[in-house]
Amino acid sequence: MSARATRRHISGALAVALVLNIGAAAASPDARLLAAANTAQPGVIDTLKELVLIETGSADVAGLAKMAELLEARLKALGFKTERRKSTAGAGADIVIGTINGTGTQRIMLQAHMDTVYEAGILQTQPYKQDGNKLYGPGIADDKGGIAVILHALKILADAHWKDYATLTVLFNADEEVGSRGSGELIAALADEHDVVLSFEPTTAKAIANTESLVLGAAGIASVTMEVKGRASHAGVAPEQGRNAILEISHQMIQTRDLAKDIPGVTLNWTNVISNKAANQIPELAVARADVRITVPGAEEKLDAALQATVASSKLIPDTQTSVKLVVGRPSFVAGAPGEALATRAQAIYHEIDRDLTLVPMIGGGTDAAFARRSGKAVVVESFGLAGWGFHARDEYIEIDSIVPRLYLLTRLLIEVGKQ
Repeated sequence: MSARATRRHISGALAVALVLNIGAAAASPDARLLAAANTAQPGVIDTLKELVLIETGSADVAGLAKMAELLEARLKALGFKTERRKSTAGAGADIVIGTINGTGTQRIMLQAHMDTVYEAGILQTQPYKQDGNKLYGPGIADDKGGIAVILHALKILADAHWKDYATLTVLFNADEEVGSRGSGELIAALADEHDVVLSFEPTTAKAIANTESLVLGAAGIASVTMEVKGRASHAGVAPEQGRNAILEISHQMIQTRDLAKDIPGVTLNWTNVISNKAANQIPELAVARADVRITVPGAEEKLDAALQATVASSKLIPDTQTSVKLVVGRPSFVAGAPGEALATRAQAIYHEIDRDLTLVPMIGGGTDAAFARRSGKAVVVESFGLAGWGFHARDEYIEIDSIVPRLYLLTRLLIEVGKQ
């Protein structure tokens, strides 16, 4: 049997084993792991503060470098061999990878991202703070909470001398919020070398969704760029000699805005228009951009064909030229039956501590789990991070009472995976 076939067999066998093992879940929690999770909570809070106080916007290379140094040191302290790899696009910040070998058979990968959407100086207006059960700070949920869960769960398992894995890999990338253009291929390649990949985006706060969750599907993300070339002229003296690119692009945006409604599994929303800055000139160029979300693989190809046909079929302003280009950034994520089996096992573990866990079939946001699952080789589940809200907005927070359950879930689940 080839190495690739062996990996597929292992992943399939793991999914079956996890399904069969659901009924065998303990009715009561593992007292030692739960006690360790409770003991770890103050340290998690300290780590969250330390992470939040380092600003790591996707373009902040200095901040991301400082974060990479911190995380690399933390992984080394846990016994990991570490390396840095440069992102291949974008700001070029480092990707941190840690690996450690054990005595088991499963190859497990944990992934989270260091970057946030916030501009430099955000801590001046949105400082780290605590208010009751909430800890606030830019990026504290998305995705510094996920990083903290990984670090402290691994510490709990290291203290328990858990080595029931063949290889354990941790990956922290620095460009998830801008599409992982410089790290997506690396994530996909490393995931293909593993049997299980757990991704650590946050789960929605209980105040918003009532229960915490794991995610089994996420939309792919693409962009559409429409460009109209017209003809410039003086807006006051000879407007009739011009060919107004803004009017033409407006026409094209209106006639294409509802195309996706007839194509299952894809959405299209025009979000940006740029033209010339002169106030007294008929514009010769206009560029519009649209956000595209894909929940059915291949739907983007149908949308592209519909866009091309529609633009070619009708023109408002003569002598203008319109071009449309659709580019897929992050693929869609579909966990499939193996991921659902693993997530169902996680549900049973949460029930041990009297907590509900919802399995969400599809969300509209993109995720690096899509790169990990792209080939279908690894079993992949998303959203093992902390419960929170305010992602990409003001007053982002995590719920403190999600820390212990999430640590317990991860440590218990890793032990279960290691037994397969």
